[in-house]
Amino acid sequence: MTQELAPVIHDATDETPAAPGGRAPGWWRSAVIYQVYVRSFADGDGDGVGDLPGIRARLPYLAELGADAVWLTPFYASPQADGGYDVADYRSVDPLFGSLADADALLRTAHELGLRVIVDIVPNHTSDRHAWFRAALTDRRGGPARERYHFRPGRGEQGELPPNDWESVFGGPAWTRVADGDWYLHLFAPEQPDLNWEHPEVREEFDAVLRFWLDLGVDGFRIDVAHGMVKAAGLPDIGRKEQVKMIGSQTLPFFDQDGVHEIHRAWRRLLDSYSPGPRPEALPAERIGVAEAWAPNAGRMALYVRPDEMHQAFNFHFLQCPWEAGAMRTVIEESLAATVSVGAPTTWVLSNHDVVRHVTRYGGGAAGLRRARAAALLMLALPGSVYVYQGEELGLPEVTELPDEVRQDPSFFRDNGQDGLRDGCRVPIPWTTDGPSHGFGPAAGWLPQPAGWGGLSVQAQTGDPDSTLELYRSALRLRRELPGLGDGPMRWLDAPEGVLVFSRPGLVCTVNTQSAPVQLPVPGRLVLSSEPVAPTGGSVRLPADSCIWWAI
Repeated sequence: MTQELAPVIHDATDETPAAPGGRAPGWWRSAVIYQVYVRSFADGDGDGVGDLPGIRARLPYLAELGADAVWLTPFYASPQADGGYDVADYRSVDPLFGSLADADALLRTAHELGLRVIVDIVPNHTSDRHAWFRAALTDRRGGPARERYHFRPGRGEQGELPPNDWESVFGGPAWTRVADGDWYLHLFAPEQPDLNWEHPEVREEFDAVLRFWLDLGVDGFRIDVAHGMVKAAGLPDIGRKEQVKMIGSQTLPFFDQDGVHEIHRAWRRLLDSYSPGPRPEALPAERIGVAEAWAPNAGRMALYVRPDEMHQAFNFHFLQCPWEAGAMRTVIEESLAATVSVGAPTTWVLSNHDVVRHVTRYGGGAAGLRRARAAALLMLALPGSVYVYQGEELGLPEVTELPDEVRQDPSFFRDNGQDGLRDGCRVPIPWTTDGPSHGFGPAAGWLPQPAGWGGLSVQAQTGDPDSTLELYRSALRLRRELPGLGDGPMRWLDAPEGVLVFSRPGLVCTVNTQSAPVQLPVPGRLVLSSEPVAPTGGSVRLPADSCIWWAI
C-alpha cells in the first residue's frame, strides 16, 4: 500500500546519527515525561493543596497511562511567593507538601512501578527568606554576604534610581532597594533575588544540593531558568521597555549568555558520576539534566544539549507554533536539524504550568479540542522525547474565569510583565465526576474548578473509546509497541496545502490542519485517529483538524 504515497521530498533524519563524543542512546532519548504541578495534581491530606502523598497514591495512573518518567515542580521549603519557585531551603520539603520521608517513599513507589522521577531545581534565584539572603540584608554595603547576590548602588544624586534599566519578567523594575540604599537584582518577583554565579560558594552549594537529591534516588533535574544564571559583564542597559516581549526572540544581557554553558558542563560531569548507580533492575541508571532554556533560535538552543551538557532542552518554538501546516513543518525541521547536529534528541511539548493550555490556544471549544487531539498525535509521532502536562490527556481547557481574589500568580499583581494569568492552567485536575474537588482531594482545592469539570475527569473518560484520555492511552501504548517511534528516522512525504504527511518506521502520520476535509490516497492500515474516519477503496477523506496514524 505504500506505493500510493508520493515521493519523499525531505529526509528529516534518514537514520539515527551516531552521537558525537560517544554519547550512547539512553532511556531519555524517546521518553514520555509527565509533568506534575505539585499543588494541583492530588491532595492527600485534605488542605486543598496537592502534595507528595497525593501524588504517590496516583502514580499507578501514570504508569498505566504510559509515562516513562514524572517531572515534579518544586516542593522545597518556600514562602510560596511564586508557587514554590522561591526556595528557602533546597534540602527540605515544605510542610505544605509533606516531608522528606514522603519524598523518599514517592521515589521508591515510582521506581517499583517503572517510573523515573525528575525534580525541579531553581538555581537562578533563591527566596528572600533563604538564610543567605537574610544574612545579606544584615551585612554592610559591599560586605561578603552580599557578594552571593547582585547588590549594587543606585543611580541618581542620592542613589534613588535603579542601577540599570532591566525589567522584571513579572513586570516593573528588576531591582528593589534595601534600607541602607543598596539595590538588589531580581529578574522575577522581589521575593526572588538573583544569585551571583561568579561567586564560588554559589557553585559549591548547588553541587552539594544536586548530590543530596541524587543520593536520595532522583533520576534527574529540570533546570529552571537554565539560560539565566550568568549576566553580561557590567550589567549594561538594554535601552528599551517591554523587555519580556523580547525573551526567546532577541539577545538580552541577562539571558542566554555563553557563560551558562560552563555551569551545565560541570553539572553534566556530576550527573555522569552517578551513572550508573544503584537502581531496580527495570530502570536504567542514567541520570539526566533537562534545561528550561529560552533562546532566540533553534541553533542557540542546541548549545544546551551538546554531548557534554544537558541531556534535553525544552522546545518552546514548537509549543509556540500556530496550528498551521507550513509553520509546524518549519519548526519541526529546524528543531530536528539543530539537535541532530549535536547528537541530542528533540523534545516536544504543547503545554506546561506557565502557558495557556493548548486546547484554548488553538481556539477553544470544540475546534480547539479537535486541534489539541490532533496535535497530541502529531507530537507523539515525532522523533525524540515528549512532555505531557497534567490534564492535557483529559483535554482540559484553560480556566479563564477565575475571580481576581483567588489568583496567586505574582505577575498578576504587577504591570508590564507576563500576562499574570498563569493560574488558569494550574487549576486542580478532576479525577472523579463529583465530590467537593472532583477527586482532587476530600475538600475544595486551592483554586476553584469550573462547572462541568467532572465531565472531563479521569472517571468520566475511562472506558469511553472517543474520549481524549483513551486517545492518549492508545497512542502511548502504540508508541511503545511500534519500535520505530521515539528516537528514530523520519521522512516527509508530499502533501496538499494545509496537510503534513511523514513516515516513521512502520508508520505514516497524516495531519490536516485545515477547517475542511481533504482527500488523500490511503497510505496504510488505519491504527489510530483523533477524529472518526472511514477509508473507502483506495482513498480516505481526512477530517478537518485531524491526525491519523497508519501502519505500513
